[in-house]
Amino acid sequence: MRAPALPPCRAVRLLTTALFLQTVSVATQDERIIGGQDCDKHGQPYQVILSNSRKNGPDVQCGAVLIERDWVLTAAHCDTQGDIHTRMGDHSLRANEGSEQCITSAQKFPHPGYNPTTHDNDIMLLQLRNPANINEYVRPIALATECAAPNTRCLVSGWGTVETPKSEFPDILQCAEVYTMSNEECRRVYTNMITDNMLCAGVRKGGVDSCQGDSGGPLVCNNKLQGIVSWGMQICAQRGQPGVYTNICRFTGWIQDTIQRNSFNRDAGSC
Repeated sequence: MRAPALPPCRAVRLLTTALFLQTVSVATQDERIIGGQDCDKHGQPYQVILSNSRKNGPDVQCGAVLIERDWVLTAAHCDTQGDIHTRMGDHSLRANEGSEQCITSAQKFPHPGYNPTTHDNDIMLLQLRNPANINEYVRPIALATECAAPNTRCLVSGWGTVETPKSEFPDILQCAEVYTMSNEECRRVYTNMITDNMLCAGVRKGGVDSCQGDSGGPLVCNNKLQGIVSWGMQICAQRGQPGVYTNICRFTGWIQDTIQRNSFNRDAGSC
Protein backbone atom coordinates (compact mmCIF):
# COMPACT_ATOMS: atom_id res chain seq x y z
CA MET A 1 0.00 0.00 0.00
CA ARG A 2 1.03 3.60 -0.51
CA ALA A 3 1.81 5.76 2.48
CA PRO A 4 -0.68 8.66 2.88
CA ALA A 5 0.29 12.14 1.78
CA LEU A 6 -1.56 15.48 1.79
CA PRO A 7 -4.37 15.74 0.91
CA PRO A 8 -5.46 12.23 2.09
CA CYS A 9 -6.61 11.14 -1.39
CA ARG A 10 -3.05 11.40 -2.71
CA ALA A 11 -0.30 8.96 -1.86
CA VAL A 12 3.25 8.02 -2.76
CA ARG A 13 3.68 4.88 -4.81
CA LEU A 14 5.56 2.92 -2.18
CA LEU A 15 4.84 -0.70 -1.35
CA THR A 16 5.23 -0.69 2.42
CA THR A 17 4.05 -4.23 3.11
CA ALA A 18 6.45 -7.08 2.33
CA LEU A 19 5.96 -8.84 -1.01
CA PHE A 20 7.77 -12.16 -0.62
CA LEU A 21 8.56 -14.37 -3.60
CA GLN A 22 6.55 -17.25 -2.17
CA THR A 23 3.34 -15.19 -2.09
CA VAL A 24 3.62 -13.36 -5.42
CA SER A 25 0.34 -13.49 -7.34
CA VAL A 26 0.78 -14.36 -11.01
CA ALA A 27 -0.97 -11.80 -13.23
CA THR A 28 -3.23 -13.04 -16.01
CA GLN A 29 -3.19 -11.42 -19.44
CA ASP A 30 -5.97 -9.06 -18.25
CA GLU A 31 -4.20 -8.07 -15.03
CA ARG A 32 -1.19 -5.82 -15.63
CA ILE A 33 0.69 -2.71 -14.27
CA ILE A 34 -2.72 -1.00 -14.55
CA GLY A 35 -3.41 -1.33 -18.26
CA GLY A 36 0.00 -2.62 -19.30
CA GLN A 37 1.40 -5.97 -20.37
CA ASP A 38 4.29 -8.34 -19.75
CA CYS A 39 7.55 -6.60 -20.68
CA ASP A 40 9.72 -8.16 -23.37
CA LYS A 41 11.96 -10.63 -21.58
CA HIS A 42 15.06 -8.76 -20.32
CA GLY A 43 14.00 -5.78 -22.43
CA GLN A 44 14.51 -3.47 -19.42
CA PRO A 45 18.05 -4.41 -18.28
CA TYR A 46 18.23 -1.21 -16.21
CA GLN A 47 15.30 -2.28 -13.98
CA VAL A 48 16.18 -2.83 -10.31
CA ILE A 49 14.26 -4.23 -7.32
CA LEU A 50 14.86 -2.76 -3.86
CA SER A 51 14.27 -4.85 -0.74
CA ASN A 52 15.17 -5.02 2.94
CA SER A 53 16.39 -8.62 2.80
CA ARG A 54 18.30 -11.01 0.55
CA LYS A 55 16.74 -14.08 2.19
CA ASN A 56 13.98 -16.20 0.67
CA GLY A 57 13.80 -14.27 -2.57
CA PRO A 58 13.13 -10.59 -3.24
CA ASP A 59 11.04 -8.83 -0.58
CA VAL A 60 10.00 -6.08 -2.99
CA GLN A 61 9.76 -2.62 -1.45
CA CYS A 62 10.35 -0.36 -4.47
CA GLY A 63 11.66 -0.18 -7.97
CA ALA A 64 14.87 1.57 -9.00
CA VAL A 65 17.10 2.15 -12.02
CA LEU A 66 20.73 1.26 -12.74
CA ILE A 67 22.45 4.38 -14.13
CA GLU A 68 26.11 3.33 -13.70
CA ARG A 69 27.83 0.04 -12.80
CA ASP A 70 27.77 0.93 -9.13
CA TRP A 71 25.01 3.54 -8.89
CA VAL A 72 21.26 3.10 -8.67
CA LEU A 73 18.63 5.84 -8.77
CA THR A 74 15.29 5.63 -6.94
CA ALA A 75 12.75 7.76 -5.08
CA ALA A 76 13.74 9.36 -1.76
CA HIS A 77 10.54 8.06 -0.16
CA CYS A 78 11.89 4.52 -0.74
CA ASP A 79 14.56 5.11 1.92
CA THR A 80 14.51 2.69 4.85
CA GLN A 81 16.59 2.18 7.95
CA GLY A 82 19.70 0.09 7.39
CA ASP A 83 21.09 -1.34 4.17
CA ILE A 84 19.02 -1.52 1.03
CA HIS A 85 19.45 -4.64 -1.09
CA THR A 86 19.28 -4.34 -4.86
CA ARG A 87 18.42 -7.10 -7.29
CA MET A 88 18.71 -6.80 -11.07
CA GLY A 89 18.54 -9.05 -14.13
CA ASP A 90 15.07 -10.38 -13.22
CA HIS A 91 12.11 -10.98 -15.51
CA SER A 92 10.13 -13.51 -13.47
CA LEU A 93 10.25 -13.24 -9.68
CA ARG A 94 9.35 -16.90 -9.25
CA ALA A 95 11.93 -18.38 -11.61
CA ASN A 96 15.66 -18.64 -11.00
CA GLU A 97 16.79 -17.51 -14.44
CA GLY A 98 20.53 -17.41 -13.77
CA SER A 99 20.71 -13.77 -14.84
CA GLU A 100 20.03 -12.24 -11.41
CA GLN A 101 22.56 -10.10 -9.54
CA CYS A 102 22.12 -9.09 -5.89
CA ILE A 103 24.19 -6.24 -4.46
CA THR A 104 23.83 -4.38 -1.16
CA SER A 105 23.98 -0.60 -1.00
CA ALA A 106 27.11 0.93 0.49
CA GLN A 107 25.77 4.47 0.93
CA LYS A 108 22.48 6.29 0.44
CA PHE A 109 22.17 9.85 -0.84
CA PRO A 110 18.61 11.19 -0.59
CA HIS A 111 18.31 14.63 -2.13
CA PRO A 112 18.97 17.24 0.59
CA GLY A 113 15.88 19.16 -0.48
CA TYR A 114 13.48 16.21 -0.32
CA ASN A 115 10.15 17.15 1.28
CA PRO A 116 8.14 14.08 2.37
CA THR A 117 4.96 16.15 2.69
CA THR A 118 4.96 17.73 -0.78
CA HIS A 119 7.10 15.02 -2.47
CA ASP A 120 9.31 17.71 -3.98
CA ASN A 121 12.86 16.51 -4.83
CA ASP A 122 11.74 12.88 -4.46
CA ILE A 123 15.02 11.33 -5.60
CA MET A 124 17.80 9.27 -4.02
CA LEU A 125 21.09 7.78 -5.21
CA LEU A 126 22.35 4.44 -3.93
CA GLN A 127 26.04 3.64 -4.18
CA LEU A 128 26.46 -0.12 -4.51
CA ARG A 129 28.91 -2.03 -2.37
CA ASN A 130 30.10 -3.84 -5.53
CA PRO A 131 29.69 -2.86 -9.20
CA ALA A 132 27.18 -4.74 -11.32
CA ASN A 133 28.44 -7.13 -13.98
CA ILE A 134 27.29 -5.44 -17.20
CA ASN A 135 25.85 -7.87 -19.74
CA GLU A 136 22.74 -8.42 -21.89
CA TYR A 137 20.58 -8.79 -18.76
CA VAL A 138 21.97 -5.95 -16.64
CA ARG A 139 22.88 -2.63 -18.22
CA PRO A 140 22.67 1.03 -17.19
CA ILE A 141 20.44 3.53 -18.93
CA ALA A 142 21.43 7.07 -19.90
CA LEU A 143 19.85 10.03 -18.16
CA ALA A 144 17.70 12.50 -20.08
CA THR A 145 19.54 15.80 -20.36
CA GLU A 146 16.56 17.71 -21.76
CA CYS A 147 13.08 17.90 -20.25
CA ALA A 148 10.37 16.02 -22.14
CA ALA A 149 7.98 17.89 -24.40
CA PRO A 150 4.26 17.39 -23.73
CA ASN A 151 2.72 14.30 -25.34
CA THR A 152 6.04 12.41 -25.48
CA ARG A 153 5.46 8.66 -25.54
CA CYS A 154 7.21 6.89 -22.65
CA LEU A 155 7.41 3.45 -21.07
CA VAL A 156 6.95 2.80 -17.34
CA SER A 157 7.81 -0.57 -15.83
CA GLY A 158 7.63 -2.32 -12.48
CA TRP A 159 6.37 -5.13 -10.29
CA GLY A 160 3.72 -2.94 -8.63
CA THR A 161 0.08 -3.91 -8.25
CA VAL A 162 -1.83 -4.79 -11.42
CA GLU A 163 -5.23 -3.99 -9.88
CA THR A 164 -6.60 -0.93 -8.09
CA PRO A 165 -7.83 -0.30 -5.42
CA LYS A 166 -7.34 -4.02 -4.74
CA SER A 167 -3.67 -5.04 -4.63
CA GLU A 168 -2.46 -7.97 -6.72
CA PHE A 169 1.21 -8.29 -7.61
CA PRO A 170 2.61 -9.93 -10.75
CA ASP A 171 5.33 -12.49 -11.25
CA ILE A 172 6.47 -11.00 -14.59
CA LEU A 173 7.81 -7.45 -14.96
CA GLN A 174 5.04 -5.23 -16.34
CA CYS A 175 5.32 -2.40 -18.91
CA ALA A 176 2.89 0.29 -20.00
CA GLU A 177 2.95 3.19 -22.45
CA VAL A 178 2.05 6.61 -21.07
CA TYR A 179 2.31 10.15 -22.42
CA THR A 180 3.80 13.21 -20.75
CA MET A 181 1.80 16.39 -20.20
CA SER A 182 2.84 19.95 -19.48
CA ASN A 183 3.13 21.04 -15.86
CA GLU A 184 0.63 23.80 -16.58
CA GLU A 185 -1.98 21.24 -17.55
CA CYS A 186 -1.08 18.97 -14.64
CA ARG A 187 -1.40 21.84 -12.16
CA ARG A 188 -5.04 22.19 -13.20
CA VAL A 189 -5.53 18.61 -12.00
CA TYR A 190 -3.36 18.71 -8.85
CA THR A 191 -3.79 22.28 -7.60
CA ASN A 192 -0.76 23.63 -5.69
CA MET A 193 0.91 20.18 -5.78
CA ILE A 194 3.09 20.19 -8.93
CA THR A 195 6.57 21.75 -8.90
CA ASP A 196 9.05 22.07 -11.76
CA ASN A 197 10.85 19.06 -10.25
CA MET A 198 7.87 16.86 -11.15
CA LEU A 199 6.68 15.38 -14.44
CA CYS A 200 3.15 14.12 -15.09
CA ALA A 201 2.40 11.24 -17.44
CA GLY A 202 -0.60 9.07 -18.17
CA VAL A 203 -3.30 8.34 -20.73
CA ARG A 204 -6.09 10.89 -21.14
CA LYS A 205 -8.89 8.33 -21.11
CA GLY A 206 -7.42 6.65 -18.03
CA GLY A 207 -6.88 2.94 -17.51
CA VAL A 208 -3.06 3.02 -17.70
CA ASP A 209 -0.78 4.07 -14.85
CA SER A 210 1.97 3.13 -12.44
CA CYS A 211 0.64 2.17 -9.01
CA GLN A 212 1.54 0.96 -5.50
CA GLY A 213 4.84 -0.90 -5.51
CA ASP A 214 6.19 0.86 -8.61
CA SER A 215 7.81 3.71 -6.64
CA GLY A 216 11.33 4.60 -7.73
CA GLY A 217 10.97 2.71 -11.00
CA PRO A 218 11.81 4.08 -14.46
CA LEU A 219 9.89 6.26 -16.87
CA VAL A 220 11.84 5.93 -20.13
CA CYS A 221 11.28 8.27 -23.08
CA ASN A 222 13.31 8.06 -26.30
CA ASN A 223 15.57 5.42 -24.68
CA LYS A 224 16.58 7.72 -21.83
CA LEU A 225 15.55 7.90 -18.20
CA GLN A 226 13.12 10.82 -18.05
CA GLY A 227 11.43 10.17 -14.71
CA ILE A 228 11.08 7.92 -11.68
CA VAL A 229 7.74 6.94 -10.15
CA SER A 230 6.89 9.27 -7.26
CA TRP A 231 3.21 9.72 -6.35
CA GLY A 232 -0.39 9.76 -7.53
CA MET A 233 -3.98 9.08 -6.53
CA GLN A 234 -4.73 6.27 -4.08
CA ILE A 235 -6.83 4.66 -6.82
CA CYS A 236 -4.57 4.54 -9.86
CA ALA A 237 -5.29 5.00 -13.57
CA GLN A 238 -8.35 7.23 -13.20
CA ARG A 239 -9.39 9.37 -16.15
CA GLY A 240 -7.79 12.82 -16.02
CA GLN A 241 -5.52 11.96 -13.07
CA PRO A 242 -2.00 11.15 -14.31
CA GLY A 243 0.84 9.64 -12.35
CA VAL A 244 3.50 12.02 -11.06
CA TYR A 245 7.20 11.33 -11.60
CA THR A 246 10.42 12.96 -10.42
CA ASN A 247 11.63 15.02 -13.39
CA ILE A 248 15.14 13.67 -14.05
CA CYS A 249 16.24 16.54 -16.33
CA ARG A 250 16.12 18.83 -13.28
CA PHE A 251 18.57 16.68 -11.31
CA THR A 252 21.35 15.69 -13.73
CA GLY A 253 23.81 18.15 -12.13
CA TRP A 254 23.11 16.88 -8.61
CA ILE A 255 23.37 13.25 -9.79
CA GLN A 256 26.69 13.78 -11.56
CA ASP A 257 28.19 15.81 -8.70
CA THR A 258 27.16 13.22 -6.09
CA ILE A 259 28.65 10.37 -8.11
CA GLN A 260 31.92 12.21 -8.78
CA ARG A 261 32.41 13.04 -5.10
CA ASN A 262 31.77 9.51 -3.89
CA SER A 263 33.09 7.06 -6.50
CA PHE A 264 35.64 4.39 -5.66
CA ASN A 265 36.50 0.93 -7.01
CA ARG A 266 34.82 -2.28 -5.85
CA ASP A 267 34.56 -5.90 -6.96
CA ALA A 268 31.43 -7.43 -8.51
CA GLY A 269 28.97 -9.40 -6.39
CA SER A 270 26.31 -12.04 -7.09
CA CYS A 271 23.08 -13.41 -5.62
